[in-house]
Amino acid sequence: MSIETTFYPRLQAMTDQWMDLFGYWAPAVVSDTLEEYRACREAAALMDFTMLRKVDITGPGALAFVNGIVTRDVSKLGVGQIGYGALCDENGKMIDDCTVMVRSADDIRFCGANDRDYHLFHELAPEGIAVTEITDATPHLCLQGPLSREMLQSLTASDLSNAAFPYYTFREDVEIAGVPVFMTRLGYTAELGYELWVDREHALELWDALLRELTPLGMKVIGMDALDLFRIEGGFIIGGVEYDPMVSPYECALGWSVDLEKGDFQGREGIVRDRDATTLRLGSVMLDSGGAAASGAPLFVDGVEVGLVTQAVESPFLDGQTLGLAKIPLALKVPGTKVVARVDGEDVPGEVVEHPVYEKQRRKAKELA
Repeated sequence: MSIETTFYPRLQAMTDQWMDLFGYWAPAVVSDTLEEYRACREAAALMDFTMLRKVDITGPGALAFVNGIVTRDVSKLGVGQIGYGALCDENGKMIDDCTVMVRSADDIRFCGANDRDYHLFHELAPEGIAVTEITDATPHLCLQGPLSREMLQSLTASDLSNAAFPYYTFREDVEIAGVPVFMTRLGYTAELGYELWVDREHALELWDALLRELTPLGMKVIGMDALDLFRIEGGFIIGGVEYDPMVSPYECALGWSVDLEKGDFQGREGIVRDRDATTLRLGSVMLDSGGAAASGAPLFVDGVEVGLVTQAVESPFLDGQTLGLAKIPLALKVPGTKVVARVDGEDVPGEVVEHPVYEKQRRKAKELA
């Protein structure tokens, strides 16, 4: 049974198109998917991200404890910084992709998308470390798009400039429209963007203020169908599609986040084994046709099955061309490599393309352009 987020009553008045996302109700479409897409690429888009699992880990040595579990060396992060990486099981296989936020050496905020996250930390925590699940107590909105800073700056006295609030950092001293928020600068669209975490009792106050003040400036509320366009164009992964408990970080494009030199951590031995044994890597393919129906299609090169499309869409950035994220042997992950996808029993030609196709260097998100 899907759970309603705090923002569900407001969204229910806007759409009747829903889907289950990580156990919560999420809008698939709010107005029109292409309009929602354009709003994010050209102005700003607001989405409910409450379903992401949020966990506070506190007590003496909390940072060292978390560093012994995630693949990234988060001990190198300073207060206010965010690290993105993988959470693996004892065999080195993916549980989640996640962010770790350092409030102090004894106070860590963790965000992923899997219920197992909380239970894992809770079970492994030594005496003196408290693990608190705060997902429903801290609803979570995401504002993305080139005008997102300008829009939010109009609602706060805090300095949101690039210098004061860089990419992959967070702030706890910001009020938006008078509502205190825990604010991160990251996202899932490859655009400039922010996340706004808010205490449950102030959530609808924040929602109403954002819609009242920012809708006239071009902001749109968007659904998960539009988010699929952003994530596939931008090369972002999601659990249950690009990875599952049989997949290593190397296969789903998180090998870069594995820091084998930091010492022991959960799953290290299996990850080392998979570093060379895992031949598939995540890339992008463009097909002559197929659209969403190409999701899950096997890929062939010279008649030999070599990989698969994880999910495909008709990409607005590529003028409606079918674009898919795909698992491809490392040796074939070369732009221009010809492939054939078997879509609903028919062979559809295509080729490997640059991965990701949109903003590979994340210049817009980092505001380097």
